[in-house]
Amino acid sequence: MISAFTNTWKIPELRDRILFTLALIVIIRLGVHITLPGVDATVIKTWMDSLKNQDPAAGGGITALLTVFSGGGLQQAGIFALGIMPYISASIMVQLMTAVVPKLSRLAREDGGRQKITQYTRYITIVIAVVQGFFVAKSLTNPESIPYMSGVEKFGQLVPDPSYTWMALTVITIVAGTVLLMWIGDQITEKGIGNGTSIIITVNIISALPGALIQAWNFFVNGDGNAFRSMMMVVMIALLLVVIAGTIAITQAQRRIAVQYAKRVVGRKQFGGQTQYLPLKVNYAGVMPIIFASAVLSLPPMMLQWFFPGQGWATKIYGELVGGGTWYYVLGGIGIFLFSYFWVAMMFQPSQIAEDLKRNGGYIPGVRPGKPTADFLDFTMTRLTFAGAIFLAGLFVLPVATGKLVGLPPSSLVLQFFGGTSLLIMVGVVLDVMRQVETQLLQKHYDGFLRKGKLKGRYDRLSQVSGAAPKTAILYLWIVIAILIVIGITAMFITKAPN
Repeated sequence: MISAFTNTWKIPELRDRILFTLALIVIIRLGVHITLPGVDATVIKTWMDSLKNQDPAAGGGITALLTVFSGGGLQQAGIFALGIMPYISASIMVQLMTAVVPKLSRLAREDGGRQKITQYTRYITIVIAVVQGFFVAKSLTNPESIPYMSGVEKFGQLVPDPSYTWMALTVITIVAGTVLLMWIGDQITEKGIGNGTSIIITVNIISALPGALIQAWNFFVNGDGNAFRSMMMVVMIALLLVVIAGTIAITQAQRRIAVQYAKRVVGRKQFGGQTQYLPLKVNYAGVMPIIFASAVLSLPPMMLQWFFPGQGWATKIYGELVGGGTWYYVLGGIGIFLFSYFWVAMMFQPSQIAEDLKRNGGYIPGVRPGKPTADFLDFTMTRLTFAGAIFLAGLFVLPVATGKLVGLPPSSLVLQFFGGTSLLIMVGVVLDVMRQVETQLLQKHYDGFLRKGKLKGRYDRLSQVSGAAPKTAILYLWIVIAILIVIGITAMFITKAPN
């Protein structure tokens, strides 16, 4: 495997793609820390410094999900405050509409139809970003009601001049940041390595890793009861490896359905007669059910704040859902199980697959073509979905179960890497990047990451996109980044220098 990483730098196109992707990742993280105009950055800095002396938990429940997708942009009140979440929401909406609306379904199968659907997705993204940007700007004027910035109002006024002009400028800036992230994601997909949107989310998740490591060290090593807690830290590391290995195994697991194609003679050539396989994934829905369930659970807290402010029972339910209480995980687990079946029912079309097999002369041995084939695929997928749904629900509640085992609070930042959306997205993105890198290595006659076999998944994505970015563009990009880093370091030393 080490030789495979070394060989990646021996292929010029692959090296350019990696450097281009890393440069855009740096820009993404810089944008998170650029504060919105009109927001007092000193108040946020003082508040963030105060958290270092306390438990720097990211929060549980809805707050944890917001932190994952914004990469700290919400807490920093940065221009990338919304992250890539509006584009993800728009993509999910368009996918569901494509499966339900016949006109969109026909458009998706036409030449150039996918480009039109992508364009519709971007328009919907802008609309969602405007609405969410308005609520973010509105909440900044009343920071005591923000769950992910709890206590910031004690350190000063966050927005000194909350006028209508500031509100409009803030919304425009947030929308522009979301559109820029969407464009960066497209550039990474086209000229970089991996899926751009997934890379952005993964980078935002990994950005919390240093803080999680520091928190784990302070809790297990520097805390009370060093011997016992140090042993529990070893248990946590072993458990993390087991969870990652299990997540990879379930993500890669698939049921291969044998498909036999009838022999056909065209002129003097014979076609068909070979056996191929139809792979049905155990976790067909991926991370979508977790996102769906979390999005649905985010609605009741907002409604409780709007319609029942100050009510005792409403405040208790609000704390359970926003802070990641017991009912949050119970309802979330049930929702993930149901949404897994819903997503598979919407996206997996056994009748269409059976019709395509019949049209191309393919059949499943022992199953008659047509409706019996569709029923067989539907029955098989239903059983696989049950296993996948149980896995997703278990992965969702695993962080709080791990916290109970080792004594960490549910809101601890450390637990976000032991399950849920974060771990599933990171595993999927890393596997996808490794597949693409391995494809390039094998095409250039180098060894891949595995000595025997190859990583399961699609190997044709790089062949469908344009080439890497020009070397001059990559060079200028890194020069600009170096200048920005030097300016930032200089400003940091100036602000810390004694007067």
